[in-house]
Amino acid sequence: MSNYEVRTYKDTYTLYELTEESTQSRIIVCPERGGIVIGCQLHGLELFYLDKSTFENPTANIRGGNPILFPISGQLSNQTYEWNGQSYTMANHGVARTAVWDVVSTKTDGEASITIRLQSNEETLRSYPFAFELLFTYVLQDGQLHTRQLYRNQSEAAAMPFYAGFHPYFAIDSGKKIAYESDATRYVDYNDNVEKPFDGVIDLEGLVESVCLLDAKKSEISFVALQGARVRLTYDDIFKYMVLWSVKDRPFVCVEPWMAENGELNRQEELVMLNAGEELHANMTISCER
Repeated sequence: MSNYEVRTYKDTYTLYELTEESTQSRIIVCPERGGIVIGCQLHGLELFYLDKSTFENPTANIRGGNPILFPISGQLSNQTYEWNGQSYTMANHGVARTAVWDVVSTKTDGEASITIRLQSNEETLRSYPFAFELLFTYVLQDGQLHTRQLYRNQSEAAAMPFYAGFHPYFAIDSGKKIAYESDATRYVDYNDNVEKPFDGVIDLEGLVESVCLLDAKKSEISFVALQGARVRLTYDDIFKYMVLWSVKDRPFVCVEPWMAENGELNRQEELVMLNAGEELHANMTISCER
């Protein structure tokens, strides 16, 4: 039997399960619900939190897994922005997390992987007037989940603004006062919009809004999550910010790499601008030390 396998099965939606037998690792992907990874078991431990009722409800925002954020991460004031003199409405975290993605290919030779695609369509163009193509490849290899991303501007002339990100929900045992291994020294607290010193520990208990680490030089962060396991995220330098968030009485913390701060499409100060016909490649890796 091969060390790697990709299989499909039905559980409300069509799911793709990637397995690596040698490391007791398994990834579950749902292309129909925003291309989301809803399960991330590494070295025998399920890292992700998932509220299955929100996943099964096609009109609900999924609480759990790792939603894809594109073309924005976070919120816009009144869910609106202006571009070239025209006003547009866009929901929190953009259009990708609610879209149906297509499956391009799967692979079991040397890795278990699936490549999925999202292209602009009539619905996305109403909120985001740019022709785009996203190709994401989820790769399970050596007990790690790699998310290889390609962002392509398919417009004929216009540069395409965006700031993508991820929103992984990590399961925890108890207590949200957590030490994060990061070289950041400052964060902005979106509960009072005050910039504060970061000493390595953030207590999310009782906070409604998120906090955002501002000035990390190293593109990685780690923390102790479920059963004493240390979760580590490494990512390309384009993800300059790390957002931390949780919800009262829910056993998770979200540790979210973003390309820009909340509301950037309104400010337009550090947008990623992709010229017509160009593409951007990026990667994020989740690993676990038990």
